[in-house]
Amino acid sequence: MRILHTADWHLGKRLEDFSRLDEQFVVMNEICEIADREHVDIVLVSGDLFDTFNPPTEAVDLFYKTLKRLSNGGRRPVLAIAGNHDSPDRIEAPDPLARECGIIFVGYPNSVVPVFHLETGVKISCVDKGFIELMLAEIDFPVRILVTPYANEYRLKQFLNAEDIDSELRRVLEDHWKNIADRYCDNSGVNILVSHLFMIKKGGPIPEEPEDEKPILHVGGAQAIFTQNIPKQIQYTALGHLHRMHKVDDSVSPVYYSGSPISYSFSEANQKKFVLIADILPGEKAEIREIELSTVRPLLRKRVNGIDEAIEWLSENQNALVELTLVTDTFITPLDRRKLNSVHQGIVTIIPEVISEDLNVENRHKQIDLNRSMEELFCDYFTHEKGQAPSEDIMSIFREILAEEEEE
Repeated sequence: MRILHTADWHLGKRLEDFSRLDEQFVVMNEICEIADREHVDIVLVSGDLFDTFNPPTEAVDLFYKTLKRLSNGGRRPVLAIAGNHDSPDRIEAPDPLARECGIIFVGYPNSVVPVFHLETGVKISCVDKGFIELMLAEIDFPVRILVTPYANEYRLKQFLNAEDIDSELRRVLEDHWKNIADRYCDNSGVNILVSHLFMIKKGGPIPEEPEDEKPILHVGGAQAIFTQNIPKQIQYTALGHLHRMHKVDDSVSPVYYSGSPISYSFSEANQKKFVLIADILPGEKAEIREIELSTVRPLLRKRVNGIDEAIEWLSENQNALVELTLVTDTFITPLDRRKLNSVHQGIVTIIPEVISEDLNVENRHKQIDLNRSMEELFCDYFTHEKGQAPSEDIMSIFREILAEEEEE
């Protein structure tokens, strides 16, 4: 059985004023092409399907068209779960119609997916809270899927019927997963876990959550889960939440974050993006392949000295979205910004790094003389904070503000 694992699509997400929808359209098309080229049997989307609870219409349209293509006319099941950016109710709302295309939505950790059987031979043969058993027409063994979408710690315990609401979440999840695995998972089928949680190897490094991402590890979120909490029957764990493709553990069975299909913040600058292919036979360890996505528009951070160097570098990196740090001995003028923007249409942020040897630290530690004028005090403060004296335009604005205050 061949499984494609992807996650964290964040459809509808913007990078400040830049829409990413065109990029998302391109990369969704590439994922569909990979699924066809690799003759994938099942597709798993491990949460954060959208970027907000109420995504824009264009993002919703792209989402359903992508899933329909991935389902291959109902012959290839697609399982998509809710992440911490998704509305569980919105995710599950179209489920009756989606099932006719072999698309399965799970919004809550205790959701029970209805049993169905399609003309293509795809069928759900057994269900329970947080569990699905799938059969495919051309494969003579089932795939059992333990499904745990995101919920905060309190709700997870409620959904999983924790007897003691103060008990450790790791233990609650471990017991829940073990009970399901002991009932339904043996070596006659393929057994996998799909979840949107923060999972680490006990004693291993703790990766940072993505910049601008709604964090899971916070008060009211959910604690980190250990890979040792995964049942021994599970052959592959398909995770969502972290945006960098990441192998969490492979000591017993592979545990992976697939990462996001494109970079969504400059903390992900220069990252390569992937989908994962898992080849699994009953009773055997899953074999994992990383397939790099080639249509991704890069996010680049660059520090340059002066306008001329900036223009040269921007001219050579036209395809990227850019965070530019400009080292200069004066402020960036509107004319400078126009020059830069005329060279490159993808400048997201320009960060001025002002260096002035003439305005060094000599004034930074001297005593404040309150007998001096407001303008002189403002000049000292500005120089202390910015490393250079304010321009005449800034001083004009300050004088206007000062005049209005005096009139009042």
